[in-house]
Amino acid sequence: METDIDGGAVTLVAELAGIAVFAASGASAAVGKRLDLFGVVVIGALCALGGGALRDVLIDAKPLALTDWRYPLVAVVASLVVFRFHPALSRIRPTMLVLDAAGLALFTVIGTLKGLDYGFAVYAACIVGVLSGIGGGILRDMLVQEIPAVLKEDFYAMAAVVGSIIVAVGARWESQIGHWTLMLTAIATIFVVRLVAIRYRWEAPKPNF
Repeated sequence: METDIDGGAVTLVAELAGIAVFAASGASAAVGKRLDLFGVVVIGALCALGGGALRDVLIDAKPLALTDWRYPLVAVVASLVVFRFHPALSRIRPTMLVLDAAGLALFTVIGTLKGLDYGFAVYAACIVGVLSGIGGGILRDMLVQEIPAVLKEDFYAMAAVVGSIIVAVGARWESQIGHWTLMLTAIATIFVVRLVAIRYRWEAPKPNF
């Protein structure tokens, strides 16, 4: 059985990893729009920190980006790395999609766990997790003048919903299955569902014109 300290360390590592990949996703989108260094860093940081800030507002907690220097630092560093070492322009979109799927998975799982930690009902914790996962992507797409993926790709939010349910239900047996196992299972599920949906272009019915 894992201790609370172990669980806290796992959550911290996962959250910083989520910030890094979402910052890279936002920075990649900004590079694709040919923004300058400042624009790349701003969009990368806002994309990375936006979902977590929304989550913290929902659970009535102080945004960690304003109370822990590691969060904005990781976001800025990841954005700078993408700016300096970004791949050829033709490869930016595929890379951004993979990074976005990873960020979606990490933030959804962390948000759901935090909702449960704050005593939210299962359905409410899932809502917090999903909004935490999709918040950064929505902000990124709006800033680069794209239609948010969640509004045009049904399996963006659906992947987050599936993962949040796994976390909320599995949390009842966390002491038996382990904190890492629960997190990694949910993260992998969201990530794989999202990438498979992209690969095979899964989508909900759209109006005929």
